[in-house]
Amino acid sequence: MTAQDHDLGAAGATGRGDGDEPAPGPVPHGRDGDRVVAPAADGDDGVEDALALVGRRSALSPRGRQAPAPGQDGQHSGHRGTPWDEARAVASRAGRAGVLRTHRDPLAASLGRVLATPLTAFIDLPPFDTSAMDGWAVAGPGPWTVVSGDNGILAGQGEAEILVDGTAVRIATGARVPPGATAVIRSEHARTDGGGHLHARRQVIHGQDIRPRGQECRSGDQLLPAGTLVTPAVLGLAAAAGYDELHTVVRPKVEVLVLGDELLTEGLPHDGLIRDALGPMISPWLRALGAEVTGTRRVGDDAEALRRAVAESDADLVVTTGGTAAGPVDHVHPMLRKVGAELLVDGVAVRPGHPMLLARLAPGRHLVGLPGNPLAAVSGLLTLAEPLLRLRSGQATPAPYRASLRDEVHGHPQDTRLVPVVHRGDAVVPLHYRGPAMLRGIAAAHGLAVVPPGGGRPGDELEVLDLPWPPSSEGCFT
Repeated sequence: MTAQDHDLGAAGATGRGDGDEPAPGPVPHGRDGDRVVAPAADGDDGVEDALALVGRRSALSPRGRQAPAPGQDGQHSGHRGTPWDEARAVASRAGRAGVLRTHRDPLAASLGRVLATPLTAFIDLPPFDTSAMDGWAVAGPGPWTVVSGDNGILAGQGEAEILVDGTAVRIATGARVPPGATAVIRSEHARTDGGGHLHARRQVIHGQDIRPRGQECRSGDQLLPAGTLVTPAVLGLAAAAGYDELHTVVRPKVEVLVLGDELLTEGLPHDGLIRDALGPMISPWLRALGAEVTGTRRVGDDAEALRRAVAESDADLVVTTGGTAAGPVDHVHPMLRKVGAELLVDGVAVRPGHPMLLARLAPGRHLVGLPGNPLAAVSGLLTLAEPLLRLRSGQATPAPYRASLRDEVHGHPQDTRLVPVVHRGDAVVPLHYRGPAMLRGIAAAHGLAVVPPGGGRPGDELEVLDLPWPPSSEGCFT
């Protein structure tokens, strides 16, 4: 393992670890009775000493959580948080609780939304027998006498005259096949002689190269169910089926609040200031999840400014970055108490990203608090924001899928880990640079593997979370 494989600094996008720091010093790797431990290297944030883990067990509640220490808002070092799969279920229920808003809009404005009602054909497709090729429409067996005409039958013309047996007429792709035609012969498969007769170069099969009326669908057929994502292909199908507008689910409005005094929006880091990595990343990521991002605002380390920003927002979902732990400028928890929010998830047993949270601001309005470290924030997006937004935007929840792990991944003693991976054949390969402050791994990843407590070994079948965009062809291994 090279030095680059370690998380060499957990400052991240906010300059604060937000509770996701690696434990100091290495710990042994392996299993020893009740001791389940892993090395602190390789970006294994939050690995805990096995003896400390055993010593805490007597303090755990029946649900596996500790009571918060006074004044720590439940985010002290021993707070375990909600189990990862349970946190995602809570986020899904929160998304389902909101009322879906729907609207009818022109086709182009519907791109990227989800169908609120099934797409049903208004007409037969095709609406009449159509030529599939440029060539000749023929009636009966040949050779055929060519019917005179300047250009033959072109697309867009009305119904042509009946074609009698033994005759042929030129026809263009997409043109209406004349009554009486029994086949279309491609131009390259026929020849004419000097006497005005058409001869086929190969056997002609009855009905060849004719698209019959209703071949794709009949009027009234359901083409796509409600819940289908409107892609460019869906727009084309809708237009062909006679639609001028679509009835779709309105995207939920999301506002992003990037917190921290130490963030730069341009230039190189200097004098303790660092570049904001989350502002450029979070908004397009949320759009890919089905949200309408109304804006990205930067809020300094000012508790009252944060309270005003949240109270004044009219978004269905407010997403904050940083400030979710219990440090001196971590204002998210106190702000939520001031605005009367209800905490639904207060920390998640996942690495990176365990200080993430989900709160209900009002009926149908929520806040997702992401940790400030970049990969920890991605973990929060996939754990809490994605399930909520899928339901609020009308999308179906994809069935989970599993893939075989090619290389060993060290696990946390108690928490789930989300590890960037790339697909290689039938297996997934974990990437380096997977510490909470790193983005290099996720930038090359095809998805994140869900690694259970204790880690994963070669051949283990792990759940994989897809990223909301097509994977690149190659991933970075080092």
